Amino acid sequence: MTGVARRGRTARGAAAETAPLGRLLRAARGAVAVAFELARRLGRYAWPSTTGRRNRAYLRERLVALPLLAVVAFSTLGWAYADVRDDSAYLRDRLAPALVGLAHAKASLFIAQGEAERNLDETGAAELSGLSERYRTRVARATQSLNQVTRSGALTVAEEQELRVVSALVVDYTGWIGQAQGHAADSVLRDAELSYARSMLCSRPVAAADRQERFPPCPATTGSGATSIVDQVTGLERQLRGRLADRAAWGGGVVAAAVVSGLALVLLAAGLWRTGVFLRRRFRIRLSIPLAVAALPLLAVPLLTADALLAQHAQTRSSPMAYALAERTSPRIETIAEERPFDGPDPRAVEVLESRIDETLSDGRLPFLDGVAPFVLPAGLVGAGLVGGALHAYRREYLVVARPGAVS
Repeated sequence: MTGVARRGRTARGAAAETAPLGRLLRAARGAVAVAFELARRLGRYAWPSTTGRRNRAYLRERLVALPLLAVVAFSTLGWAYADVRDDSAYLRDRLAPALVGLAHAKASLFIAQGEAERNLDETGAAELSGLSERYRTRVARATQSLNQVTRSGALTVAEEQELRVVSALVVDYTGWIGQAQGHAADSVLRDAELSYARSMLCSRPVAAADRQERFPPCPATTGSGATSIVDQVTGLERQLRGRLADRAAWGGGVVAAAVVSGLALVLLAAGLWRTGVFLRRRFRIRLSIPLAVAALPLLAVPLLTADALLAQHAQTRSSPMAYALAERTSPRIETIAEERPFDGPDPRAVEVLESRIDETLSDGRLPFLDGVAPFVLPAGLVGAGLVGGALHAYRREYLVVARPGAVS
């Protein structure tokens, strides 16, 4: 009796274990059946057979399917194309100039610091003639670059406020350099004020091994200790580069829209062609002018696709250049480029990288398609209206007077 009860419990346990698996299999079979039915209905609307079909039924199905495909195809295509184009324009007109401005400002401030230290170390030179022209030029260029970044439109409200703080720090920094110039004859006060000015520029003190360097290294810090000009400029560069990488990457929404648009465009082109064949065989209409006009926007699809791919490729290529602009440039490179203009451009110079980014993003598009993106969806809507109006007219005409050779 005990063995029978044990076997019963074992059978019930096995049945309980297999019950979820059975439900899962039934659900999977149901999902496959639903998907198959949806695909069959979609295929019926997109690629119906004309054999044994009544003209009214065929035209009614075409009247629903073709305008709907046109709206879906061109709405998703227009959205994806406009998104890629907007990203390209944003990178070219806003993000890249902002990164260039920050790189110029950072390099100019380091060059100005080196010039101030060199001028003030020369006994009597600063008292007689003041700081050098290069110092004044570089400070002015740093201030101008920061103002250009503010006006670029690439910063958020919080980032603009942070940049205003940086601009105020630059003003204070030049004030301390001016005080050091005023105490040029007093080496103790002069060095203290120069040291404080450098601490405003770079939060990390100069290492003993780097004190003889014209431009000592200044690694940026993060967190609560990131209070210097370089720290905050580097943080802004990091945020802008992250935004550039996000814009340059293929977005999930763009990919999904491109897939939907591609399928809908293929079905639309096939449906228009087969509808034309149907009208020629059943209605003796050699060429339907409305359907031909509605198919004209399809000729622009390869151009729009090529333009979008060019823009996306250019955005991807610009990411390493933006990284080099923030991480590979240095005041030493900028000084050499300024002092030796005929030695050939250094590929790490700010102006060289700026030119490369601008050329890459400008060449990554078909210029004659500028301004076309807003008209993609209206073109699809017009085509859908033409198709719907033409098929409705053919159907009404057929219902009133059957054409010669038409089969009801």
